[in-house]
Amino acid sequence: MLKTVAEIVAAHRKGTVSPRQTVAQCYERIRAVADPGIFITLRAEAESVAEAEALPAERRGALYGVPFAVKDNIDVAGLPTTAACPAFSYHARTDAHSVARLRAAGAIVIGKTNLDQFATGLNGLRTPYPAPRNALRGDLIPGGSSSGSAVAVAAGIVPLSLGTDTAGSGRVPAMLNNIVGLKPSLGLVSTYGVVPACRSLDCVSIFALNVDDAWTALAACAGYDRSEPFSRDIALGALGALPKGLTIGVPRTGLRLFFGDKRAQSDYEAALARLAKLGATLAEVDMEPFYETARLLYEGPWVAERYLAARSVFDEDPEKLHPVTRTIIAPGAQYKASEAFASFYRLAEYRRIATEVFHDIGALALPTAPTVYTCAEMLDDPITLNSRLGTYTNFVNLLDLCGMAVPSALHGDRVPFGITFLAPSGQDALTASIAKAFHADTGIAPGAGQVREAAVAG
Repeated sequence: MLKTVAEIVAAHRKGTVSPRQTVAQCYERIRAVADPGIFITLRAEAESVAEAEALPAERRGALYGVPFAVKDNIDVAGLPTTAACPAFSYHARTDAHSVARLRAAGAIVIGKTNLDQFATGLNGLRTPYPAPRNALRGDLIPGGSSSGSAVAVAAGIVPLSLGTDTAGSGRVPAMLNNIVGLKPSLGLVSTYGVVPACRSLDCVSIFALNVDDAWTALAACAGYDRSEPFSRDIALGALGALPKGLTIGVPRTGLRLFFGDKRAQSDYEAALARLAKLGATLAEVDMEPFYETARLLYEGPWVAERYLAARSVFDEDPEKLHPVTRTIIAPGAQYKASEAFASFYRLAEYRRIATEVFHDIGALALPTAPTVYTCAEMLDDPITLNSRLGTYTNFVNLLDLCGMAVPSALHGDRVPFGITFLAPSGQDALTASIAKAFHADTGIAPGAGQVREAAVAG
């Protein structure tokens, strides 16, 4: 049975299990899972165990002895950061701000996880290393770009991991592996020490088995960072019960996109019925401005930000990049300033529309992704199908929203479906509270194991 962060910390405090034993069990699980695609760099077991054994009193905080994994575009001192591009690799001298905050709370780094190269993708197959296996079904894509981080949690190796999210990378792999994915408000968690995808839109995301664990990790790593220009001073708020009288926005019937996946469509309708049963009022909204915003991300000048992140490799030897990554970022070198400003003006219009939408609703409830693809399907059409995966995610950071993705359905053939709750920046506690109530009501055991979300009081 998979153990949650709360269970691990409680056992460590009681002394029934030691942090040393917990960390050693992670490595046993790594050997049992035997998936070479999850980690790009695995920390030496003796080193991790020794750190766990010697945790000083000041590090016995909210994450006392909790093992965690880190996406390999986030720095961990002493380990290489590759962004899944060996030609880009460097050894980090210091921890990223988010990693340092988790370690200060008592967490133990196990290793660096695989990803879609330079965090460009939502499918998990755009890597020169072996792709991680989906924890539910090996023929399904693992989801990206935070593929290894999601699989490490879902497979029961660690109860907690860090990813990043620019276009949905903290949400799509959560759905595809039947776990929780927290995408915080932009700037709430410092991106210092993170290799950028689109620096103005990036955020550090969190994967966990349940909402409480994700929230505990967020509380540990959130906070204003004077060394990071994109950091923002945002009040975190408190996780609570589902607010009474809440109105939740849903797409108009004609704007619910599933690309022919009738089961996913049915799963979404069932999710909306569950929300209504829980007491929420559902209100249809026009999603077209949101979809138009999403198109800006890969059809507009934000591709130039992706080019900037990979420029050192692209300009010197583009053949060292994954072919699909190279195809996507190549146009970024050609954008004109006039085109960028035209897109900024369009985005300002869409942000105004989104603000007006949220005047009438507390949050949006959307499919995390419209469908699920096999690895074979994705490899056959890597750009079109990946784009479809971002239908409900690509606009989120452009519109400065926060979100929480949770499981919603898991079928007998191990095909999952998930739902994401979105709200304006600073409303992280609201999206988490809604997600916690919804996830608890589903009774779905997350990941590939047997943990159930705790029932919600009130």
